[in-house]
Amino acid sequence: MRRREFITLVGAAAAWPLAAHAQRQVPVIGYLSPTSLEADTSRLTGLKAGLKEAGYEEGRNLAIQYRWAEDQNDRLAALADDLVARQVAVIVTVATPATLAAKAATQTIPIVFNSSVDPVEFGLVAALNRPGGNVTGICVLNVAVTAKKVELLHELVPNAGLVAVLANPTNLATESEVKEVRGATQSLGLQLQVAYASKETDIETTFDSLVQQHAGALVVTADPLFTHHHQRIVALAARNGIPTIYPWRSYSAAGGLVSYGTNLLEAWRQIGIYAGEILKGAKPADLPVQQVTKVDLVINMKTAKTLGIMVPLSLLGRADEVIE
Repeated sequence: MRRREFITLVGAAAAWPLAAHAQRQVPVIGYLSPTSLEADTSRLTGLKAGLKEAGYEEGRNLAIQYRWAEDQNDRLAALADDLVARQVAVIVTVATPATLAAKAATQTIPIVFNSSVDPVEFGLVAALNRPGGNVTGICVLNVAVTAKKVELLHELVPNAGLVAVLANPTNLATESEVKEVRGATQSLGLQLQVAYASKETDIETTFDSLVQQHAGALVVTADPLFTHHHQRIVALAARNGIPTIYPWRSYSAAGGLVSYGTNLLEAWRQIGIYAGEILKGAKPADLPVQQVTKVDLVINMKTAKTLGIMVPLSLLGRADEVIE
């Protein structure tokens, strides 16, 4: 073997461990959710799109550690502690309980949240424009559009005198959402039934109660538990013939009558961009909390026909998407 070839081989052999080591040293993001992989499909699609815009792609120059509580919020603290122990570069949180758990676990690792409540009121940040500390994120319009959901449902089923709302009493946003529903039903001269479910086994018994009370329409709040079991909720509404409005497109895609709420893909794209900016050196304290204002109205015409509902042309004209 020639001396030059020998030196080249030795150099390559020495460089290989360094290259392999560098390849392993990709930034790691922690993802903390109170629900499940199935419930978070749209969120993850949006998150990864935003990260890609920022120059990061899972499996190429980024790793993600996923932690799901599977509807057991009491597990969030331990899951957050685990992510902190693994020294992830950023923690992305789904819903306020996960954000509070992450914030309690670390004051140094940046946290990017998704919230439907006022983040200042609940102590997530000091101010929207200047969050301070290690936390920032994106707010979605769940509570703000709740009254509009009642109005849209009333347009679809004007003869429904009793409107019910399905809510989780353990959700921090529930009180505000129920208050909005109550105000809207009162202004329309409708009766209101509040139906609570805080765990999976409550859902079917809650629907039995709705049937017994002869609820003419139903508003489903934007709770992670309900999102996790959205297909079951849609099936129960169909089986019992209850016209229902939902918070996310995923419900309508699964056969739900109508959904009205923040575009999750857009909201989570913004979260991905924020996480990417932090990986590049931006500080959460300097990134203002953003509010996603894009709201989608989706109508499932097949379900409307099954329920015998004639959707007004004026409502169809306002829809962002009509599922045939």
